[in-house]
Amino acid sequence: MDLFNYCPRASHVVNVGKYPLGGDQPLRLQSMTTTPTTDTEGCVRQCMEIFDAGADYVRLTTQGMREAENLRAIAGELRRRGYDKPLVADVHFQPAVADVAATIVEKVRINPGNYVDPARKFQHVDYTDEEYMAELARLEQRFKVLLDICRRHHTALRIGVNHGSLSDRIMSRYGDTPAGIVESCMEFLRICVREQFTDVVISIKASNTQVMVRSVRLLCRVMAAEGMDFPLHLGVTEAGEGEDGRIKSAVGIGALLADGIGDTLRVSLSEEPKEEIPVAYHLASYVTRRAGHPMIPATAAPDFCYEDPQRRPTHAVAGIGGHNAPCVVSARLDGDGVCGALKPDFVYVGRNLPPAARRIEGARYLVDFDAWQAADGTYPVFHSPTLPFVAGCKAEAKFLCLSYMELNEEVMALLRRDSGIVLIARSTHANRLGEQRAFVHQLWREGLTHPVIMMEQYAYPATEREIFQLSAAADLGALLFDGITDGVLVANLTPAAPQAAADEAPDSDARHRLITHAVADETAFAILQAARLRTTKTEYISCPGCGRTLYDLPGTIARIKAATAHLTGLKIGIMGCIVNGPGEMADADYGYVGAARGKVSLYRGKECVEKNIDTAEAVDKLLALIESDRHNLADKA
Repeated sequence: MDLFNYCPRASHVVNVGKYPLGGDQPLRLQSMTTTPTTDTEGCVRQCMEIFDAGADYVRLTTQGMREAENLRAIAGELRRRGYDKPLVADVHFQPAVADVAATIVEKVRINPGNYVDPARKFQHVDYTDEEYMAELARLEQRFKVLLDICRRHHTALRIGVNHGSLSDRIMSRYGDTPAGIVESCMEFLRICVREQFTDVVISIKASNTQVMVRSVRLLCRVMAAEGMDFPLHLGVTEAGEGEDGRIKSAVGIGALLADGIGDTLRVSLSEEPKEEIPVAYHLASYVTRRAGHPMIPATAAPDFCYEDPQRRPTHAVAGIGGHNAPCVVSARLDGDGVCGALKPDFVYVGRNLPPAARRIEGARYLVDFDAWQAADGTYPVFHSPTLPFVAGCKAEAKFLCLSYMELNEEVMALLRRDSGIVLIARSTHANRLGEQRAFVHQLWREGLTHPVIMMEQYAYPATEREIFQLSAAADLGALLFDGITDGVLVANLTPAAPQAAADEAPDSDARHRLITHAVADETAFAILQAARLRTTKTEYISCPGCGRTLYDLPGTIARIKAATAHLTGLKIGIMGCIVNGPGEMADADYGYVGAARGKVSLYRGKECVEKNIDTAEAVDKLLALIESDRHNLADKA
């Protein structure tokens, strides 16, 4: 693939009813019902809402034979009401259920982690090579039954790998790694190839965006090496809800779409299913509109590894780069000093440095060189016109804002002489990701280790907050996962809505749409947290819910968030059922997992500490567990 120039990955067409995907087909959007699949009218209503919102496919959980058989009634009623778009059955644990579903709907999703292998128990099993091959032979024998049924009924198949439900067999041999995730998928794909069954789509999902992106990148390389071009379904599972869920999804999905990877996608939010579609639509349309952009001439640095990127080596300047977490720079040309919950590390004010009394406490200020005066906590910013003055400036740190095309030999010579420069990479190119990548790779190839801040500027109306956040997250995702970003500056070129306007907006919905400086700053912090590079608030790993959900998921999420939002850095998993429960929240500090109808189990890390609690008291018990652990930790300190 070309790191610098957008080009969709080649894939073959998969027939899914009347709406194929892959090849030259448009990006297909989808969601999943949350009603029990035995509730015909409830499922039909939700399917209609999802389709009316713009989805191409709807998936329904199909955990047993009753649910599988009722797909026929759901499909029939939808057809009677004029809806002909494909339905997808989501099957775990029971291959026979997949066999039945494949005779009814247009596509069936199976999970390699629990299709033939038993449910994950986090047990290490030592297999000899002969025993391992015997397990693969057993898998192949059973899987070929499903392939034959799919072939006879013209049913497509999704092989959907979830990081949280890798089998103990895979975990025992490969560990909890992208290599294990990819191999879990490839075992099934190799059977499909041998059986010449090509109507197959693949997904690799994880709540950890680093794991998700690295695994999909690796899968693309492994498939290419084995001559495969199966289309890909993208998603960040258990992304959560609200702004954090949207930003987390955009960071992961956007990073792959920006490299031309992906043929269909789902944004998994813990909200009403229809709310996922506008988010997915913006991501798809925003990224794909860069097709046919002017070519970016660039060469990748030899030490860069796309599938397993490590952070680019840099030296620290003013606490930026080196081993420091990426910083956040706020653009406030109007000198506004009103902050939200999170304060930026640096504030860029152009020529308008506010008086000390109006500055953000603890933040350092960046001022254009022609207005800068040496003072504590301020640094000069140079642009192309003031470049000749960099050498004579005695500031301890200098910031140089340039585009890739301005990174000429004169600049390279300056950087070789002066190690106290931080670069700000700006771009107005149609493919800003490619140009900013080229910027850093040029430095890397020249052996220059100066830190780089990525500047992302937009021009959205002041009420387009969600679009602003999704766009910034999609643009920054790949740069962050590549390990080439030492800081971010996210700003809206349209004059920011003043905080007073947000506070005085006539209703909460209007307030929540406004882009203030505080919103831009908090968006930058949220993007860094979504990429697992800097933690500044509590993280919630919550599933979107489906027909398997065993309690009031939205209400529970709201209660837990309200009681724990102040616990900065804590990760809490909130899972509707056991399918991905302990696995997907493996790096969470605490977990709340549906165990049976009206029952919940609590986890500390991967350890189940209390089983089958009534939902009426489960949230209080989770909060008591967290509080008890905090007190014990304080006593030990």
